[in-house]
This record gives sequence, structure tokens and C-alpha cells, in this order.
Amino acid sequence: MDLYEYQARQLLQEHGIPQPRAIYAATAEEAGEAADTIGYPCMIKGQATIGHRGQAGAVKRADNREEAVQLAERILPMSVSGHPIKGVLVTKAENILHEYYVSISVDRASRDYDVLATANGGTEVEAIALQHPESVKRLHISPLEVFDRQAAKAMAGRIGFYHADLDQAADILLHMWETFQDCDATLVEINPLAKVGDPDDESTKHLDALDAKISLDGNAAFRHDGWTRFSDSGQDDPYERKAKDNGLHYVHLDGQVGVIGNGAGLVMSSLDAVSGAGQDQGKAVRPANFLDIGGGASAQVMETSLDVVLSDPQVRSVMVNVYGGITSCEQVAQGIVQAVAHRDDPRPIVVRFDGNAAQEGLRIIADSHDARLKVADTMEEAAAQAVRLAAEEASDFKEGAR
Repeated sequence: MDLYEYQARQLLQEHGIPQPRAIYAATAEEAGEAADTIGYPCMIKGQATIGHRGQAGAVKRADNREEAVQLAERILPMSVSGHPIKGVLVTKAENILHEYYVSISVDRASRDYDVLATANGGTEVEAIALQHPESVKRLHISPLEVFDRQAAKAMAGRIGFYHADLDQAADILLHMWETFQDCDATLVEINPLAKVGDPDDESTKHLDALDAKISLDGNAAFRHDGWTRFSDSGQDDPYERKAKDNGLHYVHLDGQVGVIGNGAGLVMSSLDAVSGAGQDQGKAVRPANFLDIGGGASAQVMETSLDVVLSDPQVRSVMVNVYGGITSCEQVAQGIVQAVAHRDDPRPIVVRFDGNAAQEGLRIIADSHDARLKVADTMEEAAAQAVRLAAEEASDFKEGAR
């Protein structure tokens, strides 16, 4: 679950990380009222769950109410790399003396937590990493060790937050870590973390989080009742939402072959087989989804799974690859037959069964005498057949459209 900036800032604020005052506004009129409250100059920041909003023109400075309203009117209809703007954040325009970048993320390769930081700038960290890789520090937090204030201060020293108070930098690192742990996050990023204040008055100088990005592990939602405030149905993929509502493990992709199997490993292998078959046949055909029906799936689960996959108009064929263990291929076959019987849908479904009750399942498929149902002996054969049929269906669809 990727949070909008204003939502990420809420979590950081709750964990004691300093930041300039900000007000979320859903309309241009609200943005004008918020700007009057914040004071001028202020920043009008379009809210989208993606970075580089400033480069896209979705972050602008306003020096009066008229400018704030006009900028909000210009920013609200925008999209950034396909991500629509959902409101604006009006925040105080700080006097920035120096910028830093710092993030904490899951590092699956080393099986610990990755701290990426640089004291040589903030928003353009990618360019800094390319031009001056030595200035970007990659440090680690072990899941087996305690990361306390002493450890945070040692890390801040290794990063080298020059021009900044090392104690405050250590506090921010520690609070970021607490946010990361408490919120079951996969990413907590402050970019930029800035030293702000009056250059002629040392007492005003301090570190502020001027922008933030947080990604939460959706699998941990059951532990966090407070996450309901972050729900954004407009951001959800409609097919993934439909699958989730039915208790299915589904990921929407951009291809033409729907893929259904039991067990994540088998479904992943099926995706690879479809991609490989598309390359072998020289066809621009790819998997349209990942859908794992799990172990012990019933006929109803299979019927619902097909309904979800076939609701995607991009799907031109479906590959069902089931190895019966706890799952009975006979039950899966009954679900397939029920699903196609209830649908006036010409798209073909290729079935490959192996294991528990495979022969019984294949007999049910054969006895249905439904021309839309095809069978294959192996995963590779099923993938090849599904790719070929998808290409044919796509061609027929284009001809019909003409």
C-alpha cells in the first residue's frame, strides 16, 4: 500500500519527526483557505503515489491567495506518469539551507533492512548516485540487533550529516526506524530531509522532513485498524479489488492470457511458461494476471476465479494449471464447467490437470462437450496452446471491430 505524501507525513508526525505545517486540500477553494492559514510564501503540492512530482510541474510556490488557487486549479487535473493527482498539500515554504536524503527499506537479498542516505542533496538522489556514488551510503540494520539511539547516532556519524546537528539527525533516524517497525512498512523515505532556518540566526536552524514516501505491507493490514484512514478505492485495481473481496490471491498484469493455478510456485511457473511460449511463437502475448486458488479449492472458488479473470477485457484466453494434492481436480473441473455454462463468452480455456482426481476432472471437461474448453497434457503444452488461441482471438476481435 503506497501512501500519499500527506498520509506519510501523518505517520512521521505521530512518531515525532519534525516537519513544516501542512494542510490537505481537495479543491482549489480549499487550497486558497489553507494557504491563508499556513501563510505566504507556501508550496502547493499535488498528491500522487509516485515520485518526481516536482519535475512534472505538480509542486509550485504561491506568494498569495490568488496564486494558490490558480496553481491548485492547474495541478488538480494533472496526472504524473499515469498516476492521477488526488488533492493538494499546502505547506509552508521553508528557507532551505541544505538537503539530505535518507530511506529505510526491506533488503531481501541480505535479509535485513537497508538504510540508504546521502548528505549531498535530496530530491535528485538518482543523479547524485550516478555522478558521485561514493557520497551515497548504504548501511544495514540487522533484524537480530537492537537499533537504539546509540546505534542511530553512530549511523548518523557514518552517513556524515555535515552542516546539521548530529543529535537531531540521530533522533530522526531512530524515529524513522520506529515508524518502519510500528507500521509494518516496506519503505520509509524522507526526500528531502532539509536543514532549514534563518542563515543568520543559529537558533532557528533545524532539520525538517519536507517530503515523505511510505509503503506499507498490505499483508499486515489486519494488525492496524488505523489503516482504514488510508484506504483509497479509486487507487485500487478493480480486478484486484474484486478478487480480494472474494478471498482470492490475484495480481493484475498487462497481458492477454489469464493464468489460474494452485500454489504460488506453480502459478509463477505458469507465467514463465506463457511468456516463453509467446517468445517462441513470435507473438506479443503475455500473462494477464497471477491467480492462486490455493489448496483445497472448491468448485465455487474455481468458478469465482474464472469470473474474475474473464471480467478483464484484455484477456483473450485462459490457462488453468492445477496439480491435485489437497486440491481435487474433479472439484476444479466442476467449477470450470459451471463457470462457462453461466457465461455467453467465446474465449477459450486451456486446462491442464495432474495429481489428485486428474482423470475424473478431465472426464468432466470432456463430458461437457463445450468447444471453449481445451485440454493439454503438460504445462508447456497448455501455455503454447493458450498463447496461440489468445493470438487468434485477438486477431478475430480486431477483424470484428473493423
